[in-house]
Amino acid sequence: MAYRYGAYHDGPDPLAPPYDVRAALDEMGDAILSGSTPVHALRDLLKRGLPGAQERNGLDEMLREVRRRRRELRERGRLDGTLEQARALLDKAIGQERAELFPDPSDEARLRESELDALPDDTASAIQELSDYEWRSAAARRTFEELRDLLRREVLDSQFKGLRDALAHPDPEAMERVRRMMAELNDMLDRDSRGEHTQADFDAFMGEYGDLFPERPRDLEELVDILARRAAATQRMLASMTPRQREELNNLINQTLDQAGLSDQMRRLGDALVARRPDLAWNAPERLTGEEPLGMGDAVTALEELADLTRLESTLRQDYPGARLDDIDEAAVRRALGRSAVDDLEALRRIERELEEQGYLLRRRGKLELTPKAVRRLGETALRRVFSSLDAGRRGDHDQRDAGSAGELTGSSRPWRFGDEQPIDVVRTLVNGVRGGGLRRAEPAGEAAGEGAGRRARAGSVAVRLSVDDFEVAETERRSAAAVCLLVDLSYSMALRGTWAAAKQTALALQALVASKFPQDAVQIIGFSNYARVLQPDELAGLDWDMVQGTNLHHALLIAGRHLDRHPDFEPVVLVVTDGEPTAHLLRNGTSAFEWPPSRETLELTLAEVDKMTRRRATLNVFMLAADERLKDFVDEVARRNGGRVFSPSADRLGEYVVSDFLRVRRAR
Repeated sequence: MAYRYGAYHDGPDPLAPPYDVRAALDEMGDAILSGSTPVHALRDLLKRGLPGAQERNGLDEMLREVRRRRRELRERGRLDGTLEQARALLDKAIGQERAELFPDPSDEARLRESELDALPDDTASAIQELSDYEWRSAAARRTFEELRDLLRREVLDSQFKGLRDALAHPDPEAMERVRRMMAELNDMLDRDSRGEHTQADFDAFMGEYGDLFPERPRDLEELVDILARRAAATQRMLASMTPRQREELNNLINQTLDQAGLSDQMRRLGDALVARRPDLAWNAPERLTGEEPLGMGDAVTALEELADLTRLESTLRQDYPGARLDDIDEAAVRRALGRSAVDDLEALRRIERELEEQGYLLRRRGKLELTPKAVRRLGETALRRVFSSLDAGRRGDHDQRDAGSAGELTGSSRPWRFGDEQPIDVVRTLVNGVRGGGLRRAEPAGEAAGEGAGRRARAGSVAVRLSVDDFEVAETERRSAAAVCLLVDLSYSMALRGTWAAAKQTALALQALVASKFPQDAVQIIGFSNYARVLQPDELAGLDWDMVQGTNLHHALLIAGRHLDRHPDFEPVVLVVTDGEPTAHLLRNGTSAFEWPPSRETLELTLAEVDKMTRRRATLNVFMLAADERLKDFVDEVARRNGGRVFSPSADRLGEYVVSDFLRVRRAR
């Protein structure tokens, strides 16, 4: 069998490894952990682009380049270049004709001069009247023909980009070929509107006239898009001129098309293009501020590019409902910004796509949500941040070396002591026996040993004599279980003081720490505002503050107490993060009662729950995020009743304080 190897072109490479989007998720995590929603975090990432090894420009950089290109185009020149050039050639031809007539004293010469004097000021009208004029001067005749060639090239180039070069040296056969192309193009559009067009028809058309279309369209729809955008740019150019300029140029266009025999075909084509692409801005004026006059074809090209850039800018901003990167026209990016920008766009699209395909993001009812897998990753990121700020000496563990056999192996061993229950380290024990001289060759057991003495040793086998001192046991550590409650204030004041993002980072970091280092612990995150509620791990990252009144620590402590009661054999750990004293409590009917300043009943009920925590042997440590005197008095009373500690960290060090205190408590236990 013969085998052929080459690049794979039928879609994405099926053998390519999955795209690693963890760096992208970490970049999103910076925004999410600062309080942003997943959809806004993704949008910000796509705007910024990717740093580091996978560096790619984002949408913001593309927007800057688009806006720079728009400024350049607007400053390139002005729109009336063809009119100015046509007027100059017309004046030149008339001047050459007058120079030829001046020496002639005949009445015919004077009559011709009066005919030239009576020409209208309007350039198009003057050219129309001179179309049948019998030029006396050969130089004037050549100049006038140059003028007509100029108009023919510019007018056709304004409709078909590239015809100006094709008609640089026009001849009857070239113009006849253009007329045939126009007729066949209109017929092809008519057949397509009736559903009779095929790709083979288009391929045959391009085989005959492909050199007239430098864009090399692949099918009829692509050709229609090219022609429609250029025709719309021509209309915008006319709409951008003064009324007098617009009338003159319109007349010049109509005259040129009539003389070329293309008026009817061009009208058919224009009607078909408008019908197929009514979404284009056909008559929106555009302002060019440059000083250099542009020819009609160049002006249309500039306006066509400006329209592309305007549409591209709108989609790159991604500031409309339901915006997605798939809305961005890759062909427009290629035309405006080049191949590298297309690669950047594809990389950004791949990030968006892979975040969903690899299970980090989920679209549910049109809303973007983080999956549990993404939350775990963000928790690990938050934990790394916390540990990066902790001193090495403060990173303790809570290992105990006198654990039983149910502990986790540490990888080391120690000599056996009476009462040890750890598993025997067989390898180390045998090595100790050999080193102590206990290696000997075994002999078959004699009859004196009795038939029931056990299995007989085979002749020639090797035995190791072991003493008590040779035995070593595998060292283990005991992991004591804890019931952990982190109570996080969700009230609106947390957002106003700028501490909410830090509180969310801390909750994620603690969740990740317990899940990775202390899997036997039972952790519960409780958020509280006017009411309290248990927060699930996959809910933490996208969590937002509550725009309500009330700090119901009473309800939060009730929920925390139930969690501790469900784990009576676990060591209780309770941590409270808040920026205000309790201002709400739970009534007997289950509703929340808010009062400011705090009512006596609120404070008494809350402190009663603190006392219950004390009876459960739960140390309650409070992290105070505000320097309010009333809050300070309250937490001091909590510390007096419970024996816990009070911390007053800055928001950027909250995670460090909570995690290090948790580790301290676990080591102490």
